[in-house]
Amino acid sequence: MQRYFTNRDKDGRFIIAGDDFHHITRVMRMKEGDSIICAVRGGRSAVCRIEEITDEQVIAEVVQWKEASSELPIKAAIASGLPKGDKLELIIQKGTELGASVFIPFTAARSIVKWDEKKAGKKTERWQKIAKEAAEQSHRDLQPDVLQPVSMKELIDLGKGYDRKVIAYEEDAKDGESSAFASLLSGMEKGQSLLMVFGPEGGLSEKEVALLKDNGFLSCGLGPRILRTETAPLYALAAVSYHFELMR
Repeated sequence: MQRYFTNRDKDGRFIIAGDDFHHITRVMRMKEGDSIICAVRGGRSAVCRIEEITDEQVIAEVVQWKEASSELPIKAAIASGLPKGDKLELIIQKGTELGASVFIPFTAARSIVKWDEKKAGKKTERWQKIAKEAAEQSHRDLQPDVLQPVSMKELIDLGKGYDRKVIAYEEDAKDGESSAFASLLSGMEKGQSLLMVFGPEGGLSEKEVALLKDNGFLSCGLGPRILRTETAPLYALAAVSYHFELMR
């Protein structure tokens, strides 16, 4: 059953327009009476019946609210040092499928890509669309937020709102550190939040790591292998899912 993130009107009906309207009517060729799943930003979703299709929108009524949730038991945020090419798009797409709740790109000392403020709106809009489509495809109840790139100082300030903060640092992996991340997850409880920081292609500088550690971030390795900037966040999210969802 197709899933769409949308809003409700004052009568409690779901109103679907724009690209999703086109997908329902032109791609899926749905008709009045067909069923879809509608999700709202608060995290709830419902099985709905299409009641009316106009020239511009689909109107659906709630048949039954869903009780089960597909969300991770903790809020997992991914902070990525701006990588080159379309690597961040891959991180957002696959990270959404794996359960991330927020994506925070940041400008790192070794980021090759320089953020163009003139293109900020269109770039962020594209990232948000990728997250939305991935959330619908993977049957998420929440659509992750994708922030515009922030500075290191702004990242540290954002970190104050999280219960746990961790840095994936390749030097720790090279030194054989392998228990800090597992210990951190073992100490977390359902409903808490975790911010995970990953460097760009050249990694985080020693100065950046020291600054983050001075502000409450835990440095750790992610196993004995050195992972690419687009692989490490997915590895970490998979570990979070395994710990909280498969080891229950």
